[in-house]
Amino acid sequence: MRFLRSFAVALITLSLVAVAGAEAAGVRVVPEGNRSAKQPPVPGASSRRTSAGKTTFDEKYERVVKLLETDTQLMSKIKSTAKRYGIDPIHMIGAIVGEHTYNVDAYDRLQSYYVKAAAYAGESFRFAYDGEKVTDFVERPQFEPCNKNTDSYSLWTCREQIWEKEFRGKVVDGKRYPNDRFSKIFFQPFYAGQTFGIGQINPLTALQLTDLVASKSGYPKLDETRAAKVYQAIMKPDISLAYMAAAIRKSIDEYRDVAHMDISKNPGITATLYNLGNPHERAEELAAKNRGRSSPAWPQENYYGWLVNDKQKELEALL
Repeated sequence: MRFLRSFAVALITLSLVAVAGAEAAGVRVVPEGNRSAKQPPVPGASSRRTSAGKTTFDEKYERVVKLLETDTQLMSKIKSTAKRYGIDPIHMIGAIVGEHTYNVDAYDRLQSYYVKAAAYAGESFRFAYDGEKVTDFVERPQFEPCNKNTDSYSLWTCREQIWEKEFRGKVVDGKRYPNDRFSKIFFQPFYAGQTFGIGQINPLTALQLTDLVASKSGYPKLDETRAAKVYQAIMKPDISLAYMAAAIRKSIDEYRDVAHMDISKNPGITATLYNLGNPHERAEELAAKNRGRSSPAWPQENYYGWLVNDKQKELEALL
């Protein structure tokens, strides 16, 4: 008993030292829990998908929690992957629970996401829009400023920003481009806005994170010329978990480096960013909002992250 008390004191001390260190470095530690007393509204599309499946959000939540609770092999992989990327596994649990509560429904076993390679191994589809391959599209002069970026995250983030500024909803060289996300227009050849795998990874996100995943997990790098390989990677559970962890790692790093906020103690915020994407731009917006303020504006959880924080104790018990 004396050992347990000493161990608990040591953990609390280490936590306080870490917080103090972050604050001293000019990085504010985002408090745990939700900033909103009530859950923000759930988008209509999520509600319609759930109704169409003749189920409820509560039922979907209970199903995914039960599957995580019983799939010990998957939980072991989540823990080991989180450790490799230097994040608390609660962030990965939160993202999985959020995705399977609001975006998709869990299957009998989460491992059933391992889709047979034959289903997506062909090269009959590619990343393109209206007959124009994305490899040709990003050769346009508007994207030239991105060419100085040598890592996949900076390169594809830059290209995504150029799309937003120069092409989205505009007529360029006589061609009108849709008022929608780059990822949806060029990177989803099945035309249904799908994301895939345990973590519901978007193909563009996978391309952004491929360098980090290759360096941390040793998986082969992905590229836009081989769409089938991208889909195979994000559908296989082990690889999908690596990309999930990499996405969360990037969000934490972006908020630390750009917004000077430590979000690593708030899984609802990392879940929100996992759901919304574009952590760099969101960190820049928060940094701009906080310039000149004596007290900080904290990052705000959305409906998805709110659930994760609200259920945090229950989800931590899974670990």
